[in-house]
Amino acid sequence: MAKKNYEALAEEIIEVMGGKENMTFFIHCLTRLRFNVKDKGLIDNEKLKNIKGVVGSQWQGDQFQIIIGQHVGDVYKIICQKAGFEIKEIIKEDDVPKKKLSISLIFDSISGCVTPLLPLLIGGGLIKALLLILLQFKLISVESSTYIVLSFTGDAAFYFLPVFLGATGAKKFGANIGYGMLLGATLIHPQFIEMVTKGTPLSIYNIPIHAASYASTIFPMILATFVLSYVEKYITKFTPQMLKSLVVPLFTLLIMLPLTLCVLAPMGSILGTYLSTGITWLYDTTGFLAVGVVCGVYVFLCMTGMHTALLPILFTMLATVGYEPITVIASMLYTINQGVVTLVVAAKTKDKDIKSEALTCTVTSFVAGISEPALFGFSLKNKKLLYCSMIGCFCGGIYAGLMKVYCFAVAGTVGFLGLPGFIGSDSMNLINMIIAIAISCIVTFVLGMKFGYQNKEEVKC
Repeated sequence: MAKKNYEALAEEIIEVMGGKENMTFFIHCLTRLRFNVKDKGLIDNEKLKNIKGVVGSQWQGDQFQIIIGQHVGDVYKIICQKAGFEIKEIIKEDDVPKKKLSISLIFDSISGCVTPLLPLLIGGGLIKALLLILLQFKLISVESSTYIVLSFTGDAAFYFLPVFLGATGAKKFGANIGYGMLLGATLIHPQFIEMVTKGTPLSIYNIPIHAASYASTIFPMILATFVLSYVEKYITKFTPQMLKSLVVPLFTLLIMLPLTLCVLAPMGSILGTYLSTGITWLYDTTGFLAVGVVCGVYVFLCMTGMHTALLPILFTMLATVGYEPITVIASMLYTINQGVVTLVVAAKTKDKDIKSEALTCTVTSFVAGISEPALFGFSLKNKKLLYCSMIGCFCGGIYAGLMKVYCFAVAGTVGFLGLPGFIGSDSMNLINMIIAIAISCIVTFVLGMKFGYQNKEEVKC
């Protein structure tokens, strides 16, 4: 799409959103424009569906999302220019909608803490995967200095999670990042770890501290930074200005230390353990069927944003047991199959514009691992295609479950480029994952060509 078309698109979006006066909050992610508005009734959703360049739209909580695709950044900038404001300048605290406690808000909070760490965790995971490859081909030995340095660097990405989450969690909830990082560092301090290992009783203000190792954990610091944000704000509010630099840091930490060590960290650790144990139990009990079912319904998790809540469980399992048997498999099969759906459309449509848009979505799903353009632009507008992809994912998941395919590292994408994450000591693990993908793609494509799409059912994006 040419730049002049972005400008026309931006003008139309501003109009259907009820004008710039109706916008109270405006950001964008990888594929979507995200709006909070004063009056939801001013949004002309029917007109929005007919705008060329808009793939789809949806409400997620109180936020209205417009799916643009890979050009979202260009459209976002032009909307800001045409609306005549910088986002940070026009938003006032009173204009931001009050968020009510909901499942969606909980998922958003968890995702907001973990998502900024994905590059770090991906990097650490891929370093460990690279070492496995080098060992397989005898290009490096475990005694070499290079192997040792790369190994503890890969481990550090997971071991120091409490510190990293102290920063991202504090930022997400509006607390001081330094306090969050210090609380995280306290949980993995060598002396604390040593005393826990030896079983030495510990207490603070005569309150017993639960003996546990918090290295590589996620939920303890999410809970701790959430509470930290309220404790810090409360102390800041009632402290005289001239004493804030002394009183706020001291009393914030004196209050947060017992809360974190005695209550929040143990709660988070138990929660993470039970969730990981639950996934393992489900897998051990129902085996391949669980993998197939999760793969088949994963599209609904993505539609509702619930898939982000699986990230802490995924990384907890990678850090504790070293592998994850369901989530990444489901995510890859779903994403790649959305590309197959649009490949079916491209193969059968006679409309050149639709064919071009569909092929773009296919490449985006296969290579970049971004499924939203295909999902909202095609699958949800033709339910037959959606069902075909679900059946394909179910079949691929059944095979992956039967062959006990595991993910050992998150490779940064859930398209085909994510396959290195399945490299393990057993070379058949990667091969079986490739076969699972092939099965799911073939089933989706054949069903889609036969039943899922007819030329008379042209889908306009």
